Amino acid sequence: MDDFEKAIFFSFDQTGAVDAQLKAQARAYCEQAKQSPTIWQACLEKFRVSQYAEVQFWCLQALEEITRQRYRSLDPQERQFIRSSLLAAMCNYDVDEQKPGSLGSRTTFVKNKLAQIIVILISIDYPSEWPSVFLEMLNHLSKGAVVVDMFCRVLNTLDEEVISLDFLRTSEEIAAATRIKDAMRQQCITQIVGAWYNLAVMYRVQMPYLTCSILETMHRYVAWIDIGLVANDSIVPLLFELLVSQTELSVLRGAAADCLLAIVSKRMETTSKLALLQKLHIGQACSRITETQEPEFALKLTALLTGLATEILECSKKMDFHPNSSQTTAATNAVTLMLDEVLPSVFYFMQHGDEDMSSTTFQFLSNYVARMKSGLECNGKQAAHVAQILEVIRNRMLYDPSSKDSLDGPDKEGQEEEEKLLEFRKDLFGLFRSIHRVAPDITRSFVRSTLLTALGNSETSFENVEAAIALLHLLGERVLEYDMLDEKGLLVEMVRTLLSNTVPCHSHRVVSLSYLETITRFVRYVQLHPEYIPSVLAAFLDCRGLRHPNPSVSSRASYLFMRLVKVLRAQLVPYVEDILQGLESTLSAITSKGSDGKGDADDRCYAYEAAGLLIGMEDIVEEQQLKYVTALLVPLCAQVDAILSCEAYRGDLVGPPGVVINLQQVILAISHMSKGFGEQLITNSRPSIGNLFKQTLDVILRILVIFPKNKVLRSRVISFLHRMVDVLGSAVFPVLPVAIQQLLNDCEPKDLADFILLINQLVNKFKLGMSNILQEVFPAVVGRVLTLLPKDGFPEGSGTNTEEVRELQELHRCFFTFLHVVTSNDLSLVLITPQSRHWLQDISQLILEAACHHKDVLVRKICVQIFTKLISDWCAGSTVEEKVPGFRRFVIERFASECCVYSVLQTSFDLRDANTFSLFGEIVTAQKTLYEKCGEEFWMHLATKLLPAVHCPPNLAEQYCLHIQTSGPKDLKAFYKPFIEKLRPQQNGSLANR
Repeated sequence: MDDFEKAIFFSFDQTGAVDAQLKAQARAYCEQAKQSPTIWQACLEKFRVSQYAEVQFWCLQALEEITRQRYRSLDPQERQFIRSSLLAAMCNYDVDEQKPGSLGSRTTFVKNKLAQIIVILISIDYPSEWPSVFLEMLNHLSKGAVVVDMFCRVLNTLDEEVISLDFLRTSEEIAAATRIKDAMRQQCITQIVGAWYNLAVMYRVQMPYLTCSILETMHRYVAWIDIGLVANDSIVPLLFELLVSQTELSVLRGAAADCLLAIVSKRMETTSKLALLQKLHIGQACSRITETQEPEFALKLTALLTGLATEILECSKKMDFHPNSSQTTAATNAVTLMLDEVLPSVFYFMQHGDEDMSSTTFQFLSNYVARMKSGLECNGKQAAHVAQILEVIRNRMLYDPSSKDSLDGPDKEGQEEEEKLLEFRKDLFGLFRSIHRVAPDITRSFVRSTLLTALGNSETSFENVEAAIALLHLLGERVLEYDMLDEKGLLVEMVRTLLSNTVPCHSHRVVSLSYLETITRFVRYVQLHPEYIPSVLAAFLDCRGLRHPNPSVSSRASYLFMRLVKVLRAQLVPYVEDILQGLESTLSAITSKGSDGKGDADDRCYAYEAAGLLIGMEDIVEEQQLKYVTALLVPLCAQVDAILSCEAYRGDLVGPPGVVINLQQVILAISHMSKGFGEQLITNSRPSIGNLFKQTLDVILRILVIFPKNKVLRSRVISFLHRMVDVLGSAVFPVLPVAIQQLLNDCEPKDLADFILLINQLVNKFKLGMSNILQEVFPAVVGRVLTLLPKDGFPEGSGTNTEEVRELQELHRCFFTFLHVVTSNDLSLVLITPQSRHWLQDISQLILEAACHHKDVLVRKICVQIFTKLISDWCAGSTVEEKVPGFRRFVIERFASECCVYSVLQTSFDLRDANTFSLFGEIVTAQKTLYEKCGEEFWMHLATKLLPAVHCPPNLAEQYCLHIQTSGPKDLKAFYKPFIEKLRPQQNGSLANR
């Protein structure tokens, strides 16, 4: 080994055995060697004689750089020498695989790099300066398998690097690929295809993997060569022989499938394509392959069958453009026959293959169903095909029987199995829906048969029962009223069957869930047939539903039962007593200590909502209703009272975790229960019920006093207040002052935002009725908001999008919404009470800044609307004393200038954006309101100061002032848009200085 080879070895070292400094010196030496004008000669020689793969690879790397960067500047003789040397390296050197340094002994990465350089030379010099390259390669193929292997590598690399359109190409690369393909078609492609055939036959038995390489190369080139070169009496029989032979290696059979797929997928004129497909008889050949144990071959075979079926379908689609042609009629018959021939195999491999294999057929099956939808009648064999597709869907949607126990838990394995199948079912169900739309009768008949089979045998496995019920559930997605009224219809029969029969494996988790979901989906049928109500209630209230041992089932059953009760509410009056007894243990468990972790807490509380819906009806006698409400609310209030009165928790401002969870559950339970009661019922018709809820509210509000530092409980209490406002109406007023004071204590941005949302609800509901309370609370809210918001705006740039900043930004938005709610409900006087007046300047400046510059256009719109309302409320004619001293001047000189003109003139104010254009309309309305309220003072400011400041031409300014005075909002908006567009070019950056 000489010094040059040592340097290459040191630079390639990955073991750490070479000193870092020595390695750096070696790399520097190698890089310096590359700069020599004659390095290409040294590389060619060293590549030829060296026995070391590292040295060979480095030399090829250097030659690749030279070829890409300096090759075109070399003399013709030098370029010829490089080409002939590399071709000799590929074909002429010793091919003995055992001899060191020979072509046969070279590593794969060296062979691939050699092929890559030869392809670069071909892309530059073929055919003008190197016309014989492919012919020379063909002449050397007789030297043996090593040369054949290199020949395939070169052609594969040529396809990948130059020809294939699977990769994005520049226009120059496309031109080079076209030049090479045209030259090959004229000169050598026929000989190359002939060589592929002869080599495949020669090496089929003794070297099947080399034959695979040959076929892989062939399938890459089929797309752009004459189809007659491969679809002939020599190559096609060979491919079929390899495909169907059980004795061949599966990889070789897969390579044959790839070639056949390339042939059937070749773009051709429709008539020629149809003739080719008829001639091939691929479907007939594949029908002999009844099973395969090799997943990779099965995947390729499925791709071939699907590709063939897709091409047949595409031919059929194109023939629709000539519907009256006798030739078209014959072709249509041929298409039908070919589909009949290939579809059984497609169905077989979809049904028996894995998910990857069957997923390749979804697109074809979807296209096939869509084709039926576009006009083909579903009868005869097509009906049989549809039935087969449905059978495939049913079989592929089944859970793995071996996962029965793990799914029932479910444990980690069961969860993974369920998630995997649910994801896989998305495609299956999409196909099922398409079939149902096209062939509803066939689909319903299939589901009916599946359901009867599953329910007719007590030994039916859980996966088959679940699949049958799931298909019925799927049918119910678009149920029409007519379907439920048609007593002789298949859908009604299936629902009746489900309701009337014992379900095998009903206790299994996935079966229980599927059953409950399906019953809920078809609740309209139960509503029309109340005789089924007892059995449905039993299914929900016993161990199949709310008392199911699995928490996920009982939680989901709570939610579904609530939905069921909503629909059947009036018909359940006779069953209320029984239902409440059946719910008793469930309701008790939800709010008991230690109940956390048993299913989803929110879902379980839907059982309380169901109870509330049942007992909140006016159909129930008042005394009985009071009894029911008392039975539910009093124990919950007592539970809360006991916790809050416990001396052990005194001084603990946050509360123990277990207690906090318990309180959350109680609050949530009462909130859900209250949804069954209307404000009219409990405040007017039956005030005794309302008194119970008011007492409950008093108890819940004590939580804020005992555990004031617990943010979770605080949030729950605010949500509860929202609910009580809807239920109790103005009856909440007595408790509001204390509640508001408690909620404002020591609140952070998120707490304050939640509180503002509550005040917004109160103001929107009670409007002027909130005036006194709002006058008391407004100064405290504004003071806290202005204290929390950053004085210099929000930070920008990387690292500033923190949780704290996001909470402040949300508070910022909520505050503007609050001001908008206050002003739009005619409560703007609260801003100018003696307690609040000193905040007015800060509020006005904050609104103005947001109206001009806030990133959210919708916030800007709200702020403009606030100003418009305040102008309307506070600005009167000039002869009247100002209601708010200084405000009139502020809106004329600041708001009219900065928001209505300057901000609109900014190029970032995109009038093409729908939200921005809506903001633009509000700005126009604000200007019109300014003129109506401020009159000549506003008009004079426009004419003498504002418009000259933005370089508005006098004639344009005169038109604008005239429109302000005489036009309505719609006409003013139509004028103002082109007015702004004409003014923008006049600014020349002056707006930035403002």
